[in-house]
Amino acid sequence: MTDSVLLGNGVVLGGAVTTHSFRPEVVRDGAVVWTGERIVAVGPEAEVRPEFPHARYLDARGGFVLPGMINLHHHFYSSLARGLDPRTEIADFTEILDRFWWRLDRALNADAIRVSAEVALADCIRSGCTTVFDHHASPSAIAGSLDIIAEAVEAYRLSAVLCYEVTDRNGHDGAIAGMEENLRFIEERRQHPRIRGTLGLHASFTLRDETLVQVADRCAGDVGCHIHVAEDPVDVRQSVALFGVGPVERLRAHGLLASRSLLAHGIHLEREDYQIIARHGAVVIHNPESNAHNGVGHLDVVNAAGEGCLVGLGTDGMSSSMLSALRSAFLMHRHELRDPRSGLAVLPDLLANNARVARRFFDEPRLGELAPGAPADIAVVDAPPPTTIDGDNAFAHLLYGVSEAPVRHTVARGRVLLEDFQHVTIDREELAARARSVAPRLWERFHTLQWGTRFLGS
Repeated sequence: MTDSVLLGNGVVLGGAVTTHSFRPEVVRDGAVVWTGERIVAVGPEAEVRPEFPHARYLDARGGFVLPGMINLHHHFYSSLARGLDPRTEIADFTEILDRFWWRLDRALNADAIRVSAEVALADCIRSGCTTVFDHHASPSAIAGSLDIIAEAVEAYRLSAVLCYEVTDRNGHDGAIAGMEENLRFIEERRQHPRIRGTLGLHASFTLRDETLVQVADRCAGDVGCHIHVAEDPVDVRQSVALFGVGPVERLRAHGLLASRSLLAHGIHLEREDYQIIARHGAVVIHNPESNAHNGVGHLDVVNAAGEGCLVGLGTDGMSSSMLSALRSAFLMHRHELRDPRSGLAVLPDLLANNARVARRFFDEPRLGELAPGAPADIAVVDAPPPTTIDGDNAFAHLLYGVSEAPVRHTVARGRVLLEDFQHVTIDREELAARARSVAPRLWERFHTLQWGTRFLGS
C-alpha cells in the first residue's frame, strides 16, 4: 500500500486507553499504520512493518504514541487576549466577566474571530489535540460567526463541535439571534464528518426563563447543549434569587439535560445536583487551570464521579494542552484535599471520558482509540521513558514525564499536521504577524467599551 504511513519506533498506548479503567496496552517498539483517514494496524513494529513494506515511515524517536487529544471546553476567541490590559480594577469573578470577557466578546468582528480561531487551532496542533469543542461569543457579529470558525477548522484539518453562546445579558433579541445562529449551523453541518454543532448557552444567571422555553421548544431531540454551570457561586445564588431554583434544576425543568448536555465547571453544586446530572447522562467538564486562574474554586472530581457523573476535561481558553490540564487536575485535586492518596481511581480516566463524550457527537464509535478501524488521530510526545513502563504505571509516566514534554508529531484523520515539532500546513510566523495586525484594532475597540452590564439585559 503505497499510500500508507507507518509511524514506528514509539511507545504505543493502545487498546484500553479509552475504556473506563485506565490500563492501556503498552507496546514498546510499537507502530501504528494508517491508510487514508483510518488506522489499519497497531502492534510491535517488527511484526507490522513487513506487512507494509512500501509505507512512508514516520519516526516517533522513542516517544509516546497516544490517541489525538480531545478538548471538551475551549474558547478560541480568547487567543488575542494575551497581554490585554483591562485598565480597571478586577476584584472578583463577576468583574472578570463584566470588565474583561464581556467587553472582549463585544469587540470581536469577523477578522478577529477568524484569526483567534486560527491561533487556537495552531496551538491545538502543537499540543497534539485533534478534536475540540469550542464555545463562542461575539454579540456584535453573531450571524455567520460559526461559519467563520468552521472555515478555519476545515482549513487546519481538525475536528470540532462548535456553538454560539446564547445569553440575555445583551437583550432578548441578542439571545434569539444567538439561538438562530446555533440552529442554522447545527442543521447545515449535521452530516459533516469532522465539524458538528450543538447549542451554546452562557450560564443560568444570564438566561431568562422565556429564553430557555424557546430554546427547549426549538432544540428538542439530539441537538445537545454546551453551558457554563456553577463556575462561581454567583451562578447558583442569582439563579435561585431570580428563578427560585439552581442552574441544574432549571436545565432539568426545561428538558435540557441529556447525554449531549455539556456542563462546564460544575464546581458549586450540591450532591443532589450531581445525582440529577448523572440520572440524565449529562457531562460535567473540569477546567482546573482556568478555575485556579479565576480563583473560583476547584471541582471535586472524585465526589462528582462518586455520584455517578461522567466527568471530562477542558481548558476553558487558558491553553490548548490537554496533557497540561490533566497534570493540573491531578496536582490541584491533591492540594485541595490535602491527601496524597486521592485521585488515582478517577482522574486517570478524564481523557478517556473525553473520547466517550466526543463519540456522542460524531458517527465515530472508535474515536479516541489507537486500533484498526479508528480515525487516524494521533499524537506523538517526545518523552522516551527512562524507566520501565507497563499498563499499571502508564498514568504515572503521563503525569510526571509526558505531560511536560513537547509534541513531536500530530496526525489528524491521517494527515500529518505537525512533523518533528514543525507545522506542516501552517506558517506560524505569518499567522502570528497577521494576529498582531488584528489585535491592536481589537484592543482599541475593547477599550472604548464600558462595563456595568447587567446579568440580564432588557
